[in-house]
Amino acid sequence: MSLDAAATKPHEQLAAALADDLTRVNDMIRARMASEHAPRIPEVTAHLIEAGGKRLRPMLTLAAARICGYDGPYHIHLAATVEFIHTATLLHDDVVDESSQRRGRPTANLLWDNTSSVLVGDYLFARSFQLMVETGSMRVLDILANASATIAEGEVLQLTAASDLATTEDIYLQVVRGKTAALFSAAMEVGGEIAGQDKATVRALYDYGDALGIAFQIVDDLLDYGGTKATGKNVGDDFRERKLTLPVIRAVAQADADEHAFWVRTIQKGRQEDGDLDHAIALLAKHGTMESTRDDAIRWADKAKVSLGRVPDHPLKTMLIDLADYVVARIT
Repeated sequence: MSLDAAATKPHEQLAAALADDLTRVNDMIRARMASEHAPRIPEVTAHLIEAGGKRLRPMLTLAAARICGYDGPYHIHLAATVEFIHTATLLHDDVVDESSQRRGRPTANLLWDNTSSVLVGDYLFARSFQLMVETGSMRVLDILANASATIAEGEVLQLTAASDLATTEDIYLQVVRGKTAALFSAAMEVGGEIAGQDKATVRALYDYGDALGIAFQIVDDLLDYGGTKATGKNVGDDFRERKLTLPVIRAVAQADADEHAFWVRTIQKGRQEDGDLDHAIALLAKHGTMESTRDDAIRWADKAKVSLGRVPDHPLKTMLIDLADYVVARIT
């Protein structure tokens, strides 16, 4: 089941509750992605931003600010900042991964070129820093600047660890924290920070985003081998791109000599043949690594919900709890 498949979806409930704020965020995104001198910038940006993304990360910022009683204007700036950072990373990721599809549509690098994707991504990063500076909060700037650095670090770590069969579960978690969870946690944290909340509450918001982001990425990694196109990717993309995700790391750890040779050939050396994806899925099933990884995702979702126990009661808080359940419901 995808995030779009259920009749009642927590992210849609969040979107409805935050509709006015989201309209303002979208208006700000459109205004700030404009360029007087380089029309390629809004063309490339609009292709991705208008492609039906759920605005999950900016909604986390808006929800955190509202839960904490914020009534100023700058949660809009921060939500737009988070979306710009996310979009920039997607543009860069598609170049690095040589992807041809994103959210069910051709990627920007396929429609234009790699150079355009990289440079427009750089532009959006710059725009994001302009937006966060406008809040006048050094702490907010610190949070989002650190998150941006962590995201880049995570991508580089994945680049070096992706096809290395010696990659451990700890390294995998570090990659996930960088490439996905860092922006989830920062999105929540800045919402509490701009509202002037105490350190314990801001930390609770951070912990929710961190655990939700980890659960979200683990589920995406599972779905890549799960026979579904729920992620908008082709099934088996991670295998074809030789990415060592948690189910494979665990299968490699339990492999006999023949199985290890298979992983060396397909992942480490990249010599893949017809039928290899089916065989990889069979090995994951043999060693039960899909089930154990699913259990990990559920545990992280539970950690996210527990973190919200330290956050003020609010109708939006209930929706965030439901969201954590829904992220893992895609694989249950």
